[in-house]
Amino acid sequence: MTVANHLLSDADVARFIVNGYHLVKLDFEDGLNERVGARLDELTENPGDAVTETVPELWQVLEHPALEGALVSLLGPGYTLNSHRHWHCKKPGTAYMHWHQDGANRRDVRIDSFLGLYYPRRVTSDMGPTVIVPGTQFRNAPTDRMATYFNIRGQLAMVVEAGTMALVHSALWHGTAPNTSKAKRHMVKFGFRRSRENTEPTWNHDPAALDNALDWNRRGEAEDVENILAFSNPLNVAQTDHYKERAIRRQCWDRMMGAAA
Repeated sequence: MTVANHLLSDADVARFIVNGYHLVKLDFEDGLNERVGARLDELTENPGDAVTETVPELWQVLEHPALEGALVSLLGPGYTLNSHRHWHCKKPGTAYMHWHQDGANRRDVRIDSFLGLYYPRRVTSDMGPTVIVPGTQFRNAPTDRMATYFNIRGQLAMVVEAGTMALVHSALWHGTAPNTSKAKRHMVKFGFRRSRENTEPTWNHDPAALDNALDWNRRGEAEDVENILAFSNPLNVAQTDHYKERAIRRQCWDRMMGAAA
């Protein structure tokens, strides 16, 4: 399958703008995910940025058409892979990691970079999964204040299947749960960046995507761009906050459509 067969839809892009994450399933017929997991099991120290040289099979992960299709859709065909990457191993008995934001911690109408979190093995709820709070990429808080938070309404544990790549907005609030299992939980973090502004949509765009009227009676079941951007409320915030987020979402969408050019 080519990259073109894996481009995201208008609804997929709108949901990424709203929620700040998108999951990509990477299937390898030859058991590559299992081999990566086994190689990571053998590591005795963290190779840091050199993890792709230590575990060269990771290059095949980065070249998977499903991942490339999602990256082209969200960052354009000239996207780049950052030199920084990191192996996170959540060992049995490891405590939770505090909430935090990566990146510059600012509200921004651009989607210019995000993280790719690759899980070579199935992650269960007791293995210390990554935990995110969808929609928080538009909400900033000092790290020392976030460290005092515990459970947050709307949080989502990344309980995922083997071979999942989670594309996560850099400013999305995230942390980890404790690992109470007897297994290591592996995750390899990558960074991806846009190299140029869009002049047109880079996903599988339907020119009629914005033609639907707002449906106030079915706003919780939105499946089209207009209604997803207008009504989705993953944090269940009050209207005084929601209308501000709606404005940022629309600016993000317009920029990705090529308005900035």
